[in-house]
Amino acid sequence: MIGMLNGVVESIDSRCALVCVCGVGYEVYMPSSDLSSLHEGQEAKIYTSLHVSQDAITLYGFTSMASKRIFLQIQQKVSGVGPKVALSLLSTLSVDRLIKAIADSDVSALSSAPGLGKKGAQKIILELKGSIDVSNLDDEANKKVNENSNNINDFALQKVVDGLISLGWNRFDAQKAVENVCEQENISSPIADANIPNILRMALSSLDRGR
Repeated sequence: MIGMLNGVVESIDSRCALVCVCGVGYEVYMPSSDLSSLHEGQEAKIYTSLHVSQDAITLYGFTSMASKRIFLQIQQKVSGVGPKVALSLLSTLSVDRLIKAIADSDVSALSSAPGLGKKGAQKIILELKGSIDVSNLDDEANKKVNENSNNINDFALQKVVDGLISLGWNRFDAQKAVENVCEQENISSPIADANIPNILRMALSSLDRGR
């Protein structure tokens, strides 16, 4: 079983990264947010899960152990859900957003993942709600869930993040930019709807400067 790779990223496309380890190139399918955090020539540590089927042997990878663990939990606890759907969920929602969507029975959030309809989302909620082992996630992920809980519960703030994502930014960068703007401008959560355009403008300006 290949549980982790530590090597150099040779190339990246919309679905996977090619990682060279001791002269051997491994094609690793990863969530879009993880792929967007990598760049060619970078030395990276990727936590992996090997999936063997009748048709193919596929390696899935994640930049955090938390993502890998919830990827495995989804498949182990929800009958009929395979690695492609689990990967699609993690490409659409961050780990903390995914956990919250399941806890809140948020069918629309889950069904926004490509390849998963409302019935599939309802099944995931039914079989996972209250049973996700959050303690099995790594300390960094648990800390992030706690730190971001107020932001996630802030509907107006989430609208700003979603607005940035619709403009092409990945969720991690969008969330970080909004948090930085709120901290710099001393804007406390929950934010007022009237502040949304101004925060969006400042966050977008911050992201453009960081290109």
